[in-house]
Amino acid sequence: MIDLVLLVNFVATAVMTGVIWFVQWVHYPLLATVPVDRAVDTAVEHQRRTGQVLALPMAAEGVTTLWLLVSRPDAVSLIFPWLGAVLLAVALGSTVFLSVPLHSKMATNPTADVGRRLVVTNWPRTIAWSARTVVCTVMLLQVMRA
Repeated sequence: MIDLVLLVNFVATAVMTGVIWFVQWVHYPLLATVPVDRAVDTAVEHQRRTGQVLALPMAAEGVTTLWLLVSRPDAVSLIFPWLGAVLLAVALGSTVFLSVPLHSKMATNPTADVGRRLVVTNWPRTIAWSARTVVCTVMLLQVMRA
């Protein structure tokens, strides 16, 4: 069972990493170019669609990260589940404290600056999820080599 948890954690993290790089490189820069008169509708639709795409992988990643903290596979070094949890906390903290407020501003009082700030403040999430993919890969390799 724990191998399945580890695999689900890896897949969910890889999905989140792929999505965050797409958002960082393509989506947010395009949001920054949306004319102010269309920004509210665009921001609301962005939030709705993004929630639909990310709800399942975010939930799976959260549950499996906690599971690995409680029930770590014997072959996995103690540091890696904790490092993964810290990186997830950085990614989610950046989401809650940086991205969500900026999306709210975009949906209520949009400016070109808000779009540019989304790109800049998204880097902590991008780096954290990318690093989590490395951590999850290392954990999988440790189990496969055991």
